[in-house]
Amino acid sequence: MIDKNSAPYGVFLLRVALGGMWVSHALLKYVVFTIPGFAGYLGSLGFSPALAWPVFLMELTGGILILLGVYARHVALLLIPVMVAASSAHIGNGWVFSAAGGGWEYPAFLVVTSFALWLIGDGAFALRSRPLLFAGRPVSA
Repeated sequence: MIDKNSAPYGVFLLRVALGGMWVSHALLKYVVFTIPGFAGYLGSLGFSPALAWPVFLMELTGGILILLGVYARHVALLLIPVMVAASSAHIGNGWVFSAAGGGWEYPAFLVVTSFALWLIGDGAFALRSRPLLFAGRPVSA
């Protein structure tokens, strides 16, 4: 049972936490690893080092948009492929993200919470909201 009175505020808390996590994930690349360091890491995994800036900017911009509630549910959905790639890069390191090389628990959690936000909506205090894509349209059999 969903409490229609408090649910929007619960979603707001989820949105703020998720946006903050995306921003912190981006800033980790910029402040701690540095963009050249992150580019080198991507290259060592077989990804193009040229993806370093786009990934950083997507995570940072997306996190800010989610925090503010600017089409947050759709931004969260668009960020999922970034974290799926991150999960695949860390899968061999085990579950716990604090393991050597980082595990895949944290990226997997971001994927799941981003998908959950997409499903449930932007929540209270969103600056720009939009309904779920294709919502209200009958499905053709």
